[in-house]
Amino acid sequence: MRPGHATDRRISRRDLVAGGGTAATLAAARALAPALFAGCSLGVPHRQPTVTLGLLHSQTGPLAISASSLRDIELHACERINAAGGLLGRTLVARAPDPRSRPERFATVAARLLDEGAVALFGCWTSSARKAVIPIVEEFQKLLFYAVQYEGNESSKYCIYGGMVPNQQMLPALDWLLGPAGGNRRKPFFVGSDYVYPRTATFIASKYLATKDVKPVGAAYRPLGDRDFGGVVKKIIASGADCVVNTVNGDSNMALFAALAAAKVEPTKVPVISTSIAEDELRSLLPEQVTGHYAVSSYFQSIDTPTNRDWIRGFRNEFGRDRVTGDPMEPDWCLFHLWTRAVEKAGSFETDAVRQAFRDGLEFAGPGGTVTLDPKTQHTTKWCRIGRIRPDRQFEIVHEQGPIDPDPYPQVAFPGWSVDWTKDGVTRGPEVAIDGDV
Repeated sequence: MRPGHATDRRISRRDLVAGGGTAATLAAARALAPALFAGCSLGVPHRQPTVTLGLLHSQTGPLAISASSLRDIELHACERINAAGGLLGRTLVARAPDPRSRPERFATVAARLLDEGAVALFGCWTSSARKAVIPIVEEFQKLLFYAVQYEGNESSKYCIYGGMVPNQQMLPALDWLLGPAGGNRRKPFFVGSDYVYPRTATFIASKYLATKDVKPVGAAYRPLGDRDFGGVVKKIIASGADCVVNTVNGDSNMALFAALAAAKVEPTKVPVISTSIAEDELRSLLPEQVTGHYAVSSYFQSIDTPTNRDWIRGFRNEFGRDRVTGDPMEPDWCLFHLWTRAVEKAGSFETDAVRQAFRDGLEFAGPGGTVTLDPKTQHTTKWCRIGRIRPDRQFEIVHEQGPIDPDPYPQVAFPGWSVDWTKDGVTRGPEVAIDGDV
Protein backbone atom coordinates (compact mmCIF):
# COMPACT_ATOMS: atom_id res chain seq x y z
CA MET A 1 0.00 0.00 0.00
CA ARG A 2 1.22 3.46 -0.72
CA PRO A 3 -0.24 5.47 1.68
CA GLY A 4 -5.78 37.61 -23.62
CA HIS A 5 -9.03 39.12 -23.64
CA ALA A 6 -12.26 39.47 -25.74
CA THR A 7 -14.43 42.52 -26.15
CA ASP A 8 -17.63 40.80 -27.32
CA ARG A 9 -20.42 40.33 -24.80
CA ARG A 10 -20.88 36.76 -23.63
CA ILE A 11 -24.45 35.54 -23.17
CA SER A 12 -24.97 33.99 -19.76
CA ARG A 13 -27.38 31.25 -18.79
CA ARG A 14 -29.40 33.82 -16.88
CA ASP A 15 -29.80 35.85 -20.10
CA LEU A 16 -31.02 32.75 -21.89
CA VAL A 17 -33.74 31.93 -19.37
CA ALA A 18 -34.73 35.48 -18.38
CA GLY A 19 -37.49 35.66 -20.97
CA GLY A 20 -39.37 32.90 -19.13
CA GLY A 21 -39.87 34.88 -15.93
CA THR A 22 -38.20 34.61 -12.56
CA ALA A 23 -39.19 30.99 -12.15
CA ALA A 24 -37.17 30.01 -15.22
CA THR A 25 -33.89 29.89 -13.32
CA LEU A 26 -30.94 27.64 -13.72
CA ALA A 27 -32.26 25.57 -10.84
CA ALA A 28 -35.15 24.52 -13.07
CA ALA A 29 -32.94 24.12 -16.12
CA ARG A 30 -30.80 21.60 -14.24
CA ALA A 31 -33.51 19.04 -14.85
CA LEU A 32 -32.11 18.81 -18.37
CA ALA A 33 -28.62 17.83 -17.17
CA PRO A 34 -26.23 16.41 -18.15
CA ALA A 35 -26.72 17.07 -21.86
CA LEU A 36 -27.55 20.73 -21.33
CA PHE A 37 -24.34 21.36 -19.48
CA ALA A 38 -21.91 20.14 -22.09
CA GLY A 39 -20.33 23.63 -21.92
CA CYS A 40 -20.56 26.76 -19.82
CA SER A 41 -22.15 28.68 -22.71
CA LEU A 42 -25.05 26.24 -23.33
CA GLY A 43 -24.28 25.87 -27.02
CA VAL A 44 -23.91 29.60 -27.78
CA PRO A 45 -21.36 29.92 -30.62
CA HIS A 46 -17.92 30.76 -29.30
CA ARG A 47 -16.35 34.01 -30.54
CA GLN A 48 -12.86 33.35 -29.29
CA PRO A 49 -10.69 30.24 -28.96
CA THR A 50 -11.81 27.77 -26.34
CA VAL A 51 -10.16 25.51 -23.79
CA THR A 52 -11.89 22.48 -22.32
CA LEU A 53 -12.14 21.43 -18.67
CA GLY A 54 -13.49 18.10 -17.46
CA LEU A 55 -15.85 17.98 -14.48
CA LEU A 56 -16.20 14.62 -12.72
CA HIS A 57 -19.25 14.78 -10.45
CA SER A 58 -22.03 12.28 -9.93
CA GLN A 59 -25.46 13.54 -10.94
CA THR A 60 -27.21 10.26 -10.16
CA GLY A 61 -26.71 7.58 -7.52
CA PRO A 62 -26.13 7.86 -3.76
CA LEU A 63 -23.49 10.60 -4.07
CA ALA A 64 -25.58 12.97 -6.22
CA ILE A 65 -27.01 14.55 -3.05
CA SER A 66 -23.54 15.98 -2.40
CA ALA A 67 -21.56 15.96 -5.62
CA SER A 68 -23.92 17.73 -8.03
CA SER A 69 -23.36 21.05 -6.23
CA LEU A 70 -19.64 20.86 -6.98
CA ARG A 71 -20.45 20.69 -10.67
CA ASP A 72 -22.72 23.71 -10.25
CA ILE A 73 -20.13 25.84 -8.46
CA GLU A 74 -17.53 25.02 -11.11
CA LEU A 75 -19.94 25.98 -13.89
CA HIS A 76 -20.59 29.22 -11.99
CA ALA A 77 -16.84 29.89 -11.78
CA CYS A 78 -16.44 29.20 -15.52
CA GLU A 79 -19.25 31.58 -16.33
CA ARG A 80 -17.83 34.37 -14.18
CA ILE A 81 -14.40 34.00 -15.79
CA ASN A 82 -15.88 33.92 -19.31
CA ALA A 83 -17.98 37.02 -18.59
CA ALA A 84 -14.76 38.82 -17.65
CA GLY A 85 -13.12 37.91 -20.97
CA GLY A 86 -12.00 34.34 -20.38
CA LEU A 87 -8.60 33.00 -19.40
CA LEU A 88 -5.52 33.77 -21.52
CA GLY A 89 -7.87 34.97 -24.24
CA ARG A 90 -9.82 31.72 -24.31
CA THR A 91 -13.37 30.82 -23.35
CA LEU A 92 -13.61 28.05 -20.77
CA VAL A 93 -15.83 25.19 -21.89
CA ALA A 94 -16.72 22.63 -19.24
CA ARG A 95 -17.81 19.10 -20.06
CA ALA A 96 -19.64 17.28 -17.27
CA PRO A 97 -20.67 13.70 -18.06
CA ASP A 98 -22.24 11.70 -15.23
CA PRO A 99 -20.04 9.04 -13.55
CA ARG A 100 -23.17 7.79 -11.71
CA SER A 101 -21.50 7.36 -8.30
CA ARG A 102 -19.47 4.40 -9.61
CA PRO A 103 -15.65 4.52 -9.17
CA GLU A 104 -14.95 2.50 -12.31
CA ARG A 105 -16.96 4.97 -14.40
CA PHE A 106 -14.88 7.85 -13.03
CA ALA A 107 -11.78 6.30 -14.58
CA THR A 108 -13.52 5.68 -17.91
CA VAL A 109 -15.00 9.17 -18.08
CA ALA A 110 -11.71 10.80 -17.02
CA ALA A 111 -9.79 8.99 -19.76
CA ARG A 112 -12.35 10.02 -22.38
CA LEU A 113 -12.31 13.68 -21.30
CA LEU A 114 -8.51 13.84 -21.39
CA ASP A 115 -8.30 11.94 -24.66
CA GLU A 116 -10.68 14.52 -26.15
CA GLY A 117 -8.49 17.43 -25.05
CA ALA A 118 -9.41 18.53 -21.52
CA VAL A 119 -6.49 20.50 -20.05
CA ALA A 120 -7.40 19.60 -16.45
CA LEU A 121 -10.01 17.74 -14.43
CA PHE A 122 -12.00 18.95 -11.43
CA GLY A 123 -13.89 16.39 -9.45
CA CYS A 124 -14.41 13.12 -7.61
CA TRP A 125 -16.16 12.80 -4.25
CA THR A 126 -15.07 9.54 -2.68
CA SER A 127 -11.50 8.43 -2.26
CA SER A 128 -12.37 5.31 -4.25
CA ALA A 129 -13.21 7.49 -7.25
CA ARG A 130 -10.13 9.67 -6.77
CA LYS A 131 -7.86 6.64 -6.56
CA ALA A 132 -9.43 5.30 -9.76
CA VAL A 133 -8.76 8.59 -11.58
CA ILE A 134 -5.20 9.31 -10.39
CA PRO A 135 -3.56 6.64 -12.58
CA ILE A 136 -5.39 8.18 -15.54
CA VAL A 137 -4.15 11.74 -14.91
CA GLU A 138 -0.66 10.38 -14.24
CA GLU A 139 -0.71 8.61 -17.60
CA PHE A 140 -1.93 11.74 -19.44
CA GLN A 141 0.21 14.04 -17.25
CA LYS A 142 -2.73 16.32 -16.52
CA LEU A 143 -3.90 17.72 -13.19
CA LEU A 144 -6.84 16.54 -11.10
CA PHE A 145 -8.23 19.13 -8.65
CA TYR A 146 -9.91 17.40 -5.70
CA ALA A 147 -11.91 19.53 -3.26
CA VAL A 148 -13.37 17.01 -0.78
CA GLN A 149 -12.04 16.29 2.69
CA TYR A 150 -10.24 12.96 2.72
CA GLU A 151 -8.01 10.62 4.70
CA GLY A 152 -4.55 11.78 3.58
CA ASN A 153 -2.04 8.94 3.21
CA GLU A 154 -1.63 9.84 -0.47
CA SER A 155 0.44 12.08 -2.72
CA SER A 156 0.39 12.37 -6.47
CA LYS A 157 2.39 14.79 -8.59
CA TYR A 158 -0.72 15.23 -10.72
CA CYS A 159 -3.30 15.85 -7.97
CA ILE A 160 -3.99 19.15 -6.18
CA TYR A 161 -5.89 18.56 -2.94
CA GLY A 162 -8.20 21.32 -1.69
CA GLY A 163 -10.09 19.45 1.03
CA MET A 164 -9.24 18.92 4.67
CA VAL A 165 -6.94 16.13 5.76
CA PRO A 166 -7.20 14.55 9.24
CA ASN A 167 -4.80 16.94 10.97
CA GLN A 168 -7.06 19.78 9.79
CA GLN A 169 -10.42 18.14 10.50
CA MET A 170 -10.64 14.84 12.36
CA LEU A 171 -7.91 15.43 14.93
CA PRO A 172 -9.00 18.98 15.93
CA ALA A 173 -12.57 17.64 16.22
CA LEU A 174 -11.39 14.91 18.59
CA ASP A 175 -9.50 17.49 20.67
CA TRP A 176 -12.71 19.51 20.93
CA LEU A 177 -14.76 16.47 21.96
CA LEU A 178 -12.21 15.52 24.60
CA GLY A 179 -12.16 19.05 26.05
CA PRO A 180 -14.66 20.97 28.17
CA ALA A 181 -16.31 22.72 25.21
CA GLY A 182 -17.14 19.34 23.64
CA GLY A 183 -18.29 17.73 26.89
CA ASN A 184 -15.14 15.85 27.92
CA ARG A 185 -16.17 12.85 25.83
CA ARG A 186 -13.95 9.79 26.19
CA LYS A 187 -16.07 6.99 24.70
CA PRO A 188 -16.27 7.66 20.95
CA PHE A 189 -17.99 5.26 18.56
CA PHE A 190 -17.00 5.48 14.88
CA VAL A 191 -19.55 4.85 12.12
CA GLY A 192 -18.72 5.19 8.44
CA SER A 193 -19.35 4.12 4.89
CA ASP A 194 -17.35 1.05 3.96
CA TYR A 195 -14.58 2.38 1.74
CA VAL A 196 -11.18 4.04 1.85
CA TYR A 197 -11.82 7.35 3.62
CA PRO A 198 -13.83 6.20 6.65
CA ARG A 199 -11.60 3.24 7.42
CA THR A 200 -8.35 5.18 7.11
CA ALA A 201 -9.72 8.19 9.02
CA THR A 202 -10.80 5.87 11.85
CA PHE A 203 -7.36 4.25 11.85
CA ILE A 204 -5.65 7.64 12.17
CA ALA A 205 -8.13 8.77 14.83
CA SER A 206 -7.56 5.61 16.88
CA LYS A 207 -3.79 6.07 16.78
CA TYR A 208 -4.21 9.69 17.87
CA LEU A 209 -6.66 8.84 20.66
CA ALA A 210 -4.20 6.30 22.03
CA THR A 211 -1.80 9.18 22.76
CA LYS A 212 -4.60 10.62 24.93
CA ASP A 213 -5.25 7.31 26.73
CA VAL A 214 -8.60 7.03 24.98
CA LYS A 215 -9.84 3.98 23.08
CA PRO A 216 -12.89 3.93 20.78
CA VAL A 217 -15.71 1.82 22.18
CA GLY A 218 -16.64 0.55 18.74
CA ALA A 219 -16.70 1.01 14.99
CA ALA A 220 -19.15 -0.01 12.26
CA TYR A 221 -19.23 0.39 8.49
CA ARG A 222 -22.05 0.11 5.96
CA PRO A 223 -21.90 0.12 2.13
CA LEU A 224 -22.38 3.40 0.28
CA GLY A 225 -26.08 3.90 -0.34
CA ASP A 226 -27.09 1.52 2.45
CA ARG A 227 -30.35 2.33 4.25
CA ASP A 228 -30.21 -0.14 7.16
CA PHE A 229 -28.62 1.43 10.22
CA GLY A 230 -30.80 -0.15 12.90
CA GLY A 231 -28.14 -2.69 13.82
CA VAL A 232 -25.44 -0.04 13.92
CA VAL A 233 -27.47 2.10 16.31
CA LYS A 234 -28.02 -0.90 18.57
CA LYS A 235 -24.24 -1.36 18.70
CA ILE A 236 -23.76 2.32 19.54
CA ILE A 237 -26.20 2.11 22.44
CA ALA A 238 -24.80 -1.18 23.72
CA SER A 239 -21.24 0.19 23.66
CA GLY A 240 -22.01 2.95 26.14
CA ALA A 241 -20.68 5.53 23.71
CA ASP A 242 -20.83 9.16 24.80
CA CYS A 243 -20.34 10.52 21.24
CA VAL A 244 -20.44 9.29 17.65
CA VAL A 245 -17.88 10.25 15.00
CA ASN A 246 -19.69 9.96 11.66
CA THR A 247 -17.83 9.42 8.38
CA VAL A 248 -20.89 8.16 6.47
CA ASN A 249 -21.12 9.72 2.99
CA GLY A 250 -24.02 10.50 0.68
CA ASP A 251 -27.69 9.75 1.20
CA SER A 252 -27.02 6.97 3.73
CA ASN A 253 -26.94 9.78 6.29
CA MET A 254 -30.72 9.99 6.03
CA ALA A 255 -31.03 6.41 7.25
CA LEU A 256 -28.42 6.84 9.99
CA PHE A 257 -30.08 9.87 11.57
CA ALA A 258 -33.54 8.35 11.20
CA ALA A 259 -32.35 5.27 13.10
CA LEU A 260 -30.70 7.39 15.80
CA ALA A 261 -33.88 9.42 16.24
CA ALA A 262 -36.05 6.30 16.36
CA ALA A 263 -33.86 4.94 19.14
CA LYS A 264 -34.13 8.28 20.97
CA VAL A 265 -30.37 8.95 20.91
CA GLU A 266 -30.29 12.55 22.15
CA PRO A 267 -27.61 15.01 20.96
CA THR A 268 -27.24 16.41 24.47
CA LYS A 269 -26.20 12.97 25.72
CA VAL A 270 -24.63 11.26 22.69
CA PRO A 271 -23.81 13.95 20.11
CA VAL A 272 -22.92 12.97 16.57
CA ILE A 273 -20.10 14.92 14.93
CA SER A 274 -20.06 14.40 11.15
CA THR A 275 -17.19 14.92 8.75
CA SER A 276 -19.18 14.67 5.50
CA ILE A 277 -22.41 16.54 6.17
CA ALA A 278 -22.91 20.11 4.98
CA GLU A 279 -25.81 22.41 4.19
CA ASP A 280 -26.61 20.48 0.99
CA GLU A 281 -27.11 17.26 2.90
CA LEU A 282 -29.20 19.01 5.56
CA ARG A 283 -31.75 19.88 2.89
CA SER A 284 -32.58 16.16 2.74
CA LEU A 285 -32.49 15.50 6.50
CA LEU A 286 -35.40 16.14 8.85
CA PRO A 287 -34.57 18.97 11.27
CA GLU A 288 -36.10 17.09 14.20
CA GLN A 289 -33.67 14.24 13.58
CA VAL A 290 -30.46 16.26 13.32
CA THR A 291 -30.88 19.51 15.30
CA GLY A 292 -28.28 19.70 18.06
CA HIS A 293 -25.79 17.37 16.42
CA TYR A 294 -22.52 18.68 14.95
CA ALA A 295 -20.39 18.78 11.81
CA VAL A 296 -16.73 19.67 11.37
CA SER A 297 -15.84 21.54 8.18
CA SER A 298 -13.62 24.29 6.83
CA TYR A 299 -16.63 26.40 5.81
CA PHE A 300 -20.24 27.03 6.80
CA GLN A 301 -22.77 29.22 5.00
CA SER A 302 -23.40 31.05 8.29
CA ILE A 303 -19.93 32.71 8.24
CA ASP A 304 -20.87 36.38 8.56
CA THR A 305 -18.45 38.27 6.31
CA PRO A 306 -19.00 40.54 3.26
CA THR A 307 -16.98 38.17 1.05
CA ASN A 308 -19.12 35.21 2.01
CA ARG A 309 -22.42 37.08 1.68
CA ASP A 310 -21.43 38.29 -1.81
CA TRP A 311 -20.47 34.76 -2.86
CA ILE A 312 -23.75 33.28 -1.64
CA ARG A 313 -25.72 36.01 -3.40
CA GLY A 314 -23.92 35.41 -6.70
CA PHE A 315 -24.48 31.66 -6.57
CA ARG A 316 -28.17 32.01 -5.74
CA ASN A 317 -28.71 34.58 -8.49
CA GLU A 318 -27.66 31.88 -10.95
CA PHE A 319 -29.01 28.70 -9.40
CA GLY A 320 -32.05 29.76 -7.37
CA ARG A 321 -32.87 31.31 -4.02
CA ASP A 322 -33.46 27.91 -2.49
CA ARG A 323 -29.84 26.82 -2.98
CA VAL A 324 -27.29 26.66 -0.19
CA THR A 325 -23.51 26.77 -0.05
CA GLY A 326 -21.27 24.55 2.02
CA ASP A 327 -18.10 22.53 2.27
CA PRO A 328 -16.68 21.29 -0.13
CA MET A 329 -18.29 23.83 -2.50
CA GLU A 330 -16.21 26.62 -0.97
CA PRO A 331 -12.89 24.73 -1.20
CA ASP A 332 -13.82 23.83 -4.79
CA TRP A 333 -14.33 27.55 -5.61
CA CYS A 334 -10.95 28.31 -4.04
CA LEU A 335 -9.22 25.50 -5.97
CA PHE A 336 -10.69 26.70 -9.26
CA HIS A 337 -9.37 30.22 -8.69
CA LEU A 338 -5.98 28.98 -7.53
CA TRP A 339 -5.78 27.13 -10.86
CA THR A 340 -6.75 30.25 -12.86
CA ARG A 341 -4.11 32.29 -10.99
CA ALA A 342 -1.48 29.67 -11.73
CA VAL A 343 -2.46 29.61 -15.42
CA GLU A 344 -2.27 33.39 -15.60
CA LYS A 345 1.09 33.43 -13.85
CA ALA A 346 2.43 30.67 -16.10
CA GLY A 347 0.90 32.17 -19.24
CA SER A 348 0.05 28.63 -20.21
CA PHE A 349 -2.42 25.79 -19.65
CA GLU A 350 0.38 23.21 -19.83
CA THR A 351 0.70 21.04 -16.72
CA ASP A 352 4.40 21.58 -16.03
CA ALA A 353 4.04 25.36 -16.32
CA VAL A 354 1.02 25.37 -14.00
CA ARG A 355 2.78 23.20 -11.42
CA GLN A 356 5.79 25.52 -11.54
CA ALA A 357 3.49 28.46 -10.80
CA PHE A 358 2.07 26.55 -7.83
CA ARG A 359 5.55 26.12 -6.38
CA ASP A 360 5.53 29.78 -5.36
CA GLY A 361 2.70 29.17 -2.87
CA LEU A 362 -0.29 30.95 -4.38
CA GLU A 363 -3.06 32.39 -2.20
CA PHE A 364 -6.76 33.07 -2.74
CA ALA A 365 -9.14 35.02 -0.50
CA GLY A 366 -12.10 32.66 -0.43
CA PRO A 367 -15.54 33.02 1.15
CA GLY A 368 -14.30 31.16 4.23
CA GLY A 369 -10.99 32.98 4.49
CA THR A 370 -7.66 33.11 2.71
CA VAL A 371 -6.23 29.76 1.65
CA THR A 372 -2.64 29.08 0.61
CA LEU A 373 -1.50 26.23 -1.59
CA ASP A 374 1.45 24.47 0.01
CA PRO A 375 3.82 23.57 -2.86
CA LYS A 376 5.45 20.80 -0.85
CA THR A 377 2.31 18.73 -0.32
CA GLN A 378 0.07 20.24 -3.04
CA HIS A 379 -2.59 20.59 -0.33
CA THR A 380 -4.08 23.83 1.04
CA THR A 381 -4.16 25.46 4.44
CA LYS A 382 -7.56 25.16 6.10
CA TRP A 383 -9.67 26.63 8.85
CA CYS A 384 -11.27 24.05 11.09
CA ARG A 385 -14.80 24.95 12.18
CA ILE A 386 -17.30 22.98 14.22
CA GLY A 387 -20.97 23.82 13.78
CA ARG A 388 -24.07 22.80 15.72
CA ILE A 389 -27.04 22.01 13.48
CA ARG A 390 -29.90 24.48 13.85
CA PRO A 391 -33.62 23.86 13.18
CA ASP A 392 -33.36 26.01 10.02
CA ARG A 393 -30.85 23.53 8.51
CA GLN A 394 -27.93 25.89 9.05
CA PHE A 395 -25.00 25.72 11.47
CA GLU A 396 -24.17 27.72 14.58
CA ILE A 397 -20.38 27.91 14.63
CA VAL A 398 -19.21 26.88 18.10
CA HIS A 399 -15.49 26.48 17.46
CA GLU A 400 -12.92 27.61 14.91
CA GLN A 401 -9.16 27.51 14.62
CA GLY A 402 -6.66 28.11 11.88
CA PRO A 403 -5.34 28.39 9.40
CA ILE A 404 -3.86 24.90 9.83
CA ASP A 405 -1.08 23.70 7.57
CA PRO A 406 -1.73 20.39 5.79
CA ASP A 407 -0.05 17.15 6.83
CA PRO A 408 -1.17 14.26 4.60
CA TYR A 409 1.04 11.85 6.57
CA PRO A 410 0.49 12.46 10.31
CA GLN A 411 3.38 10.78 12.06
CA VAL A 412 1.19 9.25 14.73
CA ALA A 413 -0.22 6.96 12.05
CA PHE A 414 2.40 6.97 9.26
CA PRO A 415 5.83 7.32 10.89
CA GLY A 416 8.62 8.12 8.48
CA TRP A 417 6.30 9.07 5.62
CA SER A 418 6.36 12.60 4.15
CA VAL A 419 6.15 14.43 0.84
CA ASP A 420 7.90 17.41 -0.71
CA TRP A 421 7.15 17.99 -4.40
CA THR A 422 9.63 20.88 -4.50
CA LYS A 423 12.36 18.27 -3.97
CA ASP A 424 12.18 14.50 -4.31
CA GLY A 425 8.49 13.82 -3.82
CA VAL A 426 7.40 11.10 -1.41
CA THR A 427 9.67 9.79 1.34
CA ARG A 428 8.56 6.32 2.30
CA GLY A 429 8.46 5.00 5.84
CA PRO A 430 7.52 1.54 7.07
CA GLU A 431 4.54 -0.10 5.41
CA VAL A 432 1.31 0.44 7.38
CA ALA A 433 -1.50 -2.09 7.60
CA ILE A 434 -5.00 -0.60 7.82
CA ASP A 435 -8.13 -2.62 8.48
CA GLY A 436 -10.29 -3.03 5.39
CA ASP A 437 -9.90 -2.30 1.70
CA VAL A 438 -7.96 0.97 1.61
